[in-house]
Amino acid sequence: MSEPAFCDRCGQPAAGEHARCAASRDLEPPRYCADCARRMVVQVTPTGWTARCSRHGERTSAY
Repeated sequence: MSEPAFCDRCGQPAAGEHARCAASRDLEPPRYCADCARRMVVQVTPTGWTARCSRHGERTSAY
């Protein structure tokens, strides 16, 4: 799998420092698509989460 083009937490280009974003990933689902930086529709349930990009489909948690 290739490196993401965008940060899935803030939507900015993935190159650069994203220490705060990395710290948030353990507790929260992604909010932006890592392929196109579009805001995703996110649903959180007691067993995990799903995040859907209108162009790149659905991603789910590994719970």
